[in-house]
Amino acid sequence: MDKIILKGIRFHGYHGVAEAERQLGQKYEIDLELMTDLTVAGETDDLAHTIDYAQVVQRVIEIGTQGSFQLFEALAETIADAILAQFQIEEVRITVKKLSPPIEPTLTYAGAEIHRKRKSDE
Repeated sequence: MDKIILKGIRFHGYHGVAEAERQLGQKYEIDLELMTDLTVAGETDDLAHTIDYAQVVQRVIEIGTQGSFQLFEALAETIADAILAQFQIEEVRITVKKLSPPIEPTLTYAGAEIHRKRKSDE
């Protein structure tokens, strides 16, 4: 399966278990892999035959900045559901990274990765 890879989508979001995290917010980074057949796009060099990744990035940022989740797993699931519903892809792999999480010892990030497939009835 072919894929489009989008790495390092960054935004300031208001997610976390602690109330302070949801009020002050912090930086997040999202990595995506969008699995679909890219044969026609490669043969035609036509945007109409592929996924407009600028729209995907915009959707991720909307979800990440306008919603509020306690768990980054829930953020990842919401992004996966939205991408599968809005774009013609078969599978999506999402990595959500909370940069500089408020725990000791200091970590570069804490995160979750999920892999979801389009349900056969969609």
